[in-house]
Amino acid sequence: MPATLRSLPPPTKKRKLQDDAGLATSIKHLEDGLTQAISNSTSLNALADLVDLALTAKDPQNTSKAVYALYRVFVLIINNGRLGLGVDDAGKVVKAWLWQRLNTYVEFLGGLMQDEEKALRISALQILLSLQKHLSSSYSKTPSSSTPQPQFHMSHFRKIVAYLLLCPPSTRPAQQKVSDGVIDPDVLHQFYETWFSVYDDIRWFFLRDAATLLNRSAAESHQHLPSNLLSILELLTTFPTEESELNAWWVPELGSKPPKPKRVKKKALSDGIVGSEDEDEGLDEEKGDGDDDDDWRKFFDEEPSEANGNKTASQPRARLHTLTIHQSLHSLPSHRAVFTRAWLTLLPRLNVQDDAAASKAFALRALNVMHRGVMPHLTRAILVMDWVGSCIDYGSTVGLLAFNALFILIRDYNLDYPSFYTRLYAFLDREVLHLKHRARFFRMIELFLGSSHLPAAILASFVKRLSRLSLSAPPAAIVMIIPFTYNILKRHPALMVMIHRAEGEDDVCTDPFLPQEPNPLLTQALSSSLWELYSQSSHYHSSVSTLAKILSEAFTKPGYAMEDFLDHTYHTLFNTEVNRKIKKEPALAMEIDKPVLIFPTKTKKDDEEGKVEDEGDEVVQSSPDVVSDLWTF
Repeated sequence: MPATLRSLPPPTKKRKLQDDAGLATSIKHLEDGLTQAISNSTSLNALADLVDLALTAKDPQNTSKAVYALYRVFVLIINNGRLGLGVDDAGKVVKAWLWQRLNTYVEFLGGLMQDEEKALRISALQILLSLQKHLSSSYSKTPSSSTPQPQFHMSHFRKIVAYLLLCPPSTRPAQQKVSDGVIDPDVLHQFYETWFSVYDDIRWFFLRDAATLLNRSAAESHQHLPSNLLSILELLTTFPTEESELNAWWVPELGSKPPKPKRVKKKALSDGIVGSEDEDEGLDEEKGDGDDDDDWRKFFDEEPSEANGNKTASQPRARLHTLTIHQSLHSLPSHRAVFTRAWLTLLPRLNVQDDAAASKAFALRALNVMHRGVMPHLTRAILVMDWVGSCIDYGSTVGLLAFNALFILIRDYNLDYPSFYTRLYAFLDREVLHLKHRARFFRMIELFLGSSHLPAAILASFVKRLSRLSLSAPPAAIVMIIPFTYNILKRHPALMVMIHRAEGEDDVCTDPFLPQEPNPLLTQALSSSLWELYSQSSHYHSSVSTLAKILSEAFTKPGYAMEDFLDHTYHTLFNTEVNRKIKKEPALAMEIDKPVLIFPTKTKKDDEEGKVEDEGDEVVQSSPDVVSDLWTF
């Protein structure tokens, strides 16, 4: 007799469902009891049980219920003043016990930011930042004064920064994911979109604490820390440019207007005799450490300058290291100072030892945002000069982007770089014409060589090197080189001798140009000629050959607009040829009067005598030959 089919789950599954339902009931029961105990100021021992349930729950739904129940309980405790600064001596023991439970809970949430469940990762980040607001608001309300003192809970926020950048593994039971130390994309996007790019206080404290964490962490033990910080900083596109833009605060109390900083005489500022009035604002009593990192602000202080006008001289502003935390949050120079320190701390750590590929990848990411998202907001953009200069050695796309940043430093920030043209000349190799960013390179080099005060020897070296590279360049690059050369020759008549030199033009071997010479002043390019570009008039591509003929004509045309040639690719050149209007139909056939190719054949008599008889230009064939028939047109 066949066994009866069961419509119910097996007993083990039934017990598991019952256990899950019982766990959810226990969480609800403990939360209700703790809520009542907080309102009645009775024992909170059940808090330890609720924390244990959150740490041991295997099902993600039960974990979510437990962490949210704990969040609601801790918010009530914080708002009730149990963790504030005004606790009497009798309540310090209870306060210490509550802080231990809160720290355990916070550490568990930090691990959940690397959990395999997306809902738990996002919930953990939201709860941590929400606790930050409640703790800071609680500390801002001091019982000794009716006026609230805006403060920020620094020790809790430092933990959040560490969880974001160090990415500790999740400790939830039944967790299958192994943390690789890389910030989760969902957490990164949520943190940036919701807090980092929106609230000025979150951005200021994160930049400051991230740089401190990077300084104190060993590169060997936290290999992904620089990459995680770069992932956050490279997204920042909303940095304030005026103090009026400092108007969004995650902790509402910090939005109040701070007292004006004490103004001192200009002589005192220049002599550096102003005493520091830093305050340890927002540090909880459990942490107990002072704000040791304020001294770095002295390095980013801008010296008073006479060029700023009479207003600056009559009303000197306070130095950054004399401002309180509240005053710093409302000071644009202070925001630029923490931004500068974060980047200057990060950039040297992007050079990974014994891993050139990783260093090159990090440099590429940083340089992509350097010219428009970093240097305009630094206190002194010249501080990144050494790092940008070292990136030129990478060559390829990284070197090209480094030259872009270096040019901005020279043009906008008065950087003096004596070996600039030597480094730029060394960058002209075969790869530069095959790069994705070659159009940007030609825009830069047109600016670099646009000065009328440059020596003719330097200009001749660049033109000759590009001419030589055109022999192996794709058509899309050659159509950039020819108008670029035309503009240089037209702007500098001293170079015209390079296209009008008669002697030795038929003998390429007599070219005096020294292609291996690194110094553009010593290449003897001015004694050479541009025979390479002359040869492009026979190029297989009609656009290239037609354009190359301009160099053999009179230089009566105005200079070319380089923007018309910089965006050409194989695709655009192909479309140009396909869409070209045909004025004269090409020949599709031709008539031949006599055979062009005839294979000789041998007769029996030739085989005997070992020869073939020739009668004029024709061959006597005594027998048919298949190959000859096939090859006769």
